[in-house]
Amino acid sequence: MLKVSPVSDVQPNKELYLNRELGVLAFNRRVLAMAQEPHIPLLERLRYLCIVSSNLDEFFEIRVAGLQEQIRQNPDFFENDGMTVAETLRRVSQEAQELVDLQYRLLNQEVMPALKNEGIVFLTTNLWNEEQAHWAKQYFKSDVLPVLTPIGLDPAHPFPRVLNKSLNFAVELSGNDAFGRASRVGIVQAPRALPRLVRMPQAISGHPHAFVLLTSIMQAFVPDLFPGMEVHGVYQFRVTRNSDLYVDEEEITNLRVALQGELSQRHFGDAVRLEVSDQCSESMVRRLLKEFNLNEQALYRVNGPVNLVRLMQVPDLIDRPDLKFMQFTPGLPAALNVEPDIFAAIQKGDVLLHHPYQSFNPVLEFIKRAAQDPHVVAIKQTIYRTGTDSALMEMLLAAARSGKEVTVVLELMARFDEEANIQWASKLEQVGAHVIYGVVGQKTHAKMLMVVRREKSNGGKTVLRRYVHLGTGNYHPRTARLYTDFGLFSCDDALGQDVHEVFNHLTGLGRAKKLNKIWNSPFNLHANVVAAIRKEADNAREGKKARIMARMNALLEPHVINELYAASQAGVKIDLIVRGVCTLRPGVPGLSEHITVRSVVGRLLEHSRVFYFYNGGQEDVFISSADWMDRNFFRRVELAVPITDRRLKKRVLDEGLKVLLADNLMAWGMHSDGSYTRKKPTGKRRVHAQLQLLSNLTVNFKDPLLEVPSAD
Repeated sequence: MLKVSPVSDVQPNKELYLNRELGVLAFNRRVLAMAQEPHIPLLERLRYLCIVSSNLDEFFEIRVAGLQEQIRQNPDFFENDGMTVAETLRRVSQEAQELVDLQYRLLNQEVMPALKNEGIVFLTTNLWNEEQAHWAKQYFKSDVLPVLTPIGLDPAHPFPRVLNKSLNFAVELSGNDAFGRASRVGIVQAPRALPRLVRMPQAISGHPHAFVLLTSIMQAFVPDLFPGMEVHGVYQFRVTRNSDLYVDEEEITNLRVALQGELSQRHFGDAVRLEVSDQCSESMVRRLLKEFNLNEQALYRVNGPVNLVRLMQVPDLIDRPDLKFMQFTPGLPAALNVEPDIFAAIQKGDVLLHHPYQSFNPVLEFIKRAAQDPHVVAIKQTIYRTGTDSALMEMLLAAARSGKEVTVVLELMARFDEEANIQWASKLEQVGAHVIYGVVGQKTHAKMLMVVRREKSNGGKTVLRRYVHLGTGNYHPRTARLYTDFGLFSCDDALGQDVHEVFNHLTGLGRAKKLNKIWNSPFNLHANVVAAIRKEADNAREGKKARIMARMNALLEPHVINELYAASQAGVKIDLIVRGVCTLRPGVPGLSEHITVRSVVGRLLEHSRVFYFYNGGQEDVFISSADWMDRNFFRRVELAVPITDRRLKKRVLDEGLKVLLADNLMAWGMHSDGSYTRKKPTGKRRVHAQLQLLSNLTVNFKDPLLEVPSAD
């Protein structure tokens, strides 16, 4: 039997841990598999292709950039799985190249031909007839040419600074220009103001929905920018840069000012990936690699647009409901149907929302009512991501204008949302709200909202009652339609005191007090999770029933992984639902044979975090903002909230764990080597978790496009 290290001693070990970066790429393979499914609506298949590109962009900007930085600082560093950083980078490049090749083959050989059959075409230059070429030429002259700036490389015109992920063209030239210069290379950067996708009129295209990519237009007519020169090739390219922000937390005196200074440089970090069209000449490829200080390992040749993310808008531009997932109307929990007054409903008992199957509107209504209610004296909320256009934030602004005490703990370091959050911070401060940026070095990732309301008690005495909302997802109305998350409304006094105390941790000074019910990091969440796992192991050794179920986005923290191994060795049955990367090895005899890991990838992004411990029959159930990762346990402010109401606990178990564990159509089972296999029905029972929840919780939902053909 392989013994795991004690909690205090974690060493790199390939027998215990899988590689994190390879796990991220494995997740994207599962997403890409959605684009391969013939039963998925066609425009949604295109969307999945684009999602993979978006995911890979962030993967290179953050994870691969981090590996390259680690090589510079400590090339001998070993990952937890025992690989050196250089070996990890080599494996990542190999796996990513295979993934990208598959992605473009799928685009060109399956999705694009199928779209063409439906009257949706992308007209490349080789497909233009004379009339279409004339239309494209006129569009280039009127809408594109006036904003282009061609740059011929010579001693007076060095290689330009290229923005992160921007579209650019390298032009191979010969001949002399008007000044007698003999430049061999020109660079044309496509301004960000230009649309990357242009609709061609049906009368000219001959198709109901015809689009021309900006890349096609520029490749056809960029030679016009170099009159008198001979153009031998025009090649699109795109460079991805390190986009992680670095702020010296020991030196800064104003986090907001420091971040504003860093944001302006995000677009010009060190290059980590070069994408070029597959027709690009070898000489131009070598020139570009040299300019960006990259090696062949960072080069990605693609057969198509270098930025598939730009095609994400296509489904929204086409009115073809038959080629998309059927729309649904989110439902409401029974408590809010019976009692529409949100405060009155919460007074009668805790209220659970399961998004997006159930509406996010009650959360917005809660804040709106709080902003307008003369009995409400204070509103406190954490904000991690909410977007640039947010009705929720407007309500907080209105509450502050009306004279209520509004406190917002706004996380400025929410990756890729820093700029939006800075803008909201400024607006809130202008209307007199208290804006706190959390704790330097500890991202505030907890999802909590508290409303303090002046009410009459049963005895007629005026009291202040705390109403709280605690969730697993961000206060972002748009993603609340796409991400699965739980949210709990309560006016339980113990929970209210806990939330009040956590806000005091964030806004004030002093030692953290022990909370009544909530587990929170960085203080006791990790220790309590470890203790709960150990208790299940102890019970199993004593011959008692023991059970762990947990659902999260990622499982990486090695101490918790070791405790799960030890619990498995004690005989605890452990079922884990991990959407993304998992570095635990399941199903290893003598180590983790009682642990299963599965990932569910479907129409909706699985985002809820739910923890279950049998605990001698007490059956402890928590919803949480935290994944089981180092950062969530030790470098973030996170909450795990117990569900104590018997009916709501059953709902979380049934809707948040059991149905996903029963899914045999959209779930993937993980093997001990980190690979995944799609689950298949073994009998007549076929379970599609998301479809089942859509059918049970939304209003009159029936989507035949999600009916999966029989595995037989």
